[in-house]
Amino acid sequence: MTSFVRGALAAATLCIPVAPLAADPPAAEIDAVVRRELARQRIPGLGLGVVREGRLVRAEGYGQSNVELEAPVTPRTMFQSGSVGKQFTAALVLLLAAEGRLGLDDPVSKRLPEAPEAWRGITVRHLLTHTSGIAEYTDRIDLRRDYTEDQLLRMAGERPLDFAPGTRWSYSNTAYAVLGILIHRASGRFYGDLLQERIFRPLGMTTARVISEADIVPGRAAGYRLASGQLKNQDWVAPSLNTTADGALYLSVLDMARWAEGLETDVPLPAALRSQMWTPARLADGTPAAARDGGYGLGWFLTRRAGQPVTEHGGSWQGFQSYIGRFPDQKLTVFAFSNLAGSDPGLIARAVAALYAPVLAAPPPR
Repeated sequence: MTSFVRGALAAATLCIPVAPLAADPPAAEIDAVVRRELARQRIPGLGLGVVREGRLVRAEGYGQSNVELEAPVTPRTMFQSGSVGKQFTAALVLLLAAEGRLGLDDPVSKRLPEAPEAWRGITVRHLLTHTSGIAEYTDRIDLRRDYTEDQLLRMAGERPLDFAPGTRWSYSNTAYAVLGILIHRASGRFYGDLLQERIFRPLGMTTARVISEADIVPGRAAGYRLASGQLKNQDWVAPSLNTTADGALYLSVLDMARWAEGLETDVPLPAALRSQMWTPARLADGTPAAARDGGYGLGWFLTRRAGQPVTEHGGSWQGFQSYIGRFPDQKLTVFAFSNLAGSDPGLIARAVAALYAPVLAAPPPR
């Protein structure tokens, strides 16, 4: 075992006390699952949260948020969201649509008239459900260069569509970056500012925010990667690329707890909007979008685990991995953040979920 893993496991598990519900698993069982995976996956640090029956029942930090400073993870540690941030973008679009400021079936060109002719058949819904056909531009981006919104939009528009809008499903970070630009055009506000006003503040997500490496951010975790078996710091990217709507947020376990609790209420999303978010998208021929992956709604995968329905999403960016899983039949949500590229906090979160609800345990291999 390497020194950084020993240090991570030696750091005290930091927990904010919360009132357990009946039949909550013993803390020692949860700790054993998490620590085993921290060691196996060589994860420096992890934040874990559990919301059950609409209330936070567990918020913990394990290991180190910063290896160089030997700083422990706490429930207030700030992790990068990766694509878990897409569900917040989708929620914001739904709120704007409910107010008539845009329509899910509006053509993108209504708000982005400079979009190329090939985009004329693309709707807002296509962007939300990864059925737009817009190609990923990540292979063309210089991660050390700043881009304006207009430059990003132009770069996306220069690529031919991968398929006709609505005919196929293909995960597209570019589509969600375009959604952020569209939100700006429809509202006159930067999407991150609107998130603060419409979602973060109403829910009490007091530390959630768009990424900024220049600002002083209390409790910010460091992101890491493994190179030839050695722990290295994350790669640096230009500041503007950490402000796009495809998943560029700082979130703590406590922030995510407020969000998970809010998803069981009508704040900030009324039931009708939440239902839209968790309704499987369909292609033009009526077949389910993302059928191979179980289905996709608006910013959420709609899948099954151990035969049980789950709405979930993962994320990966700049030395961080994230996961949230909602198990509606069990009234359970589990989420986890890790600070190692290529790690799998979702595996940990699902294992913890199975401790709370054994029906979620994966069947033994045959």
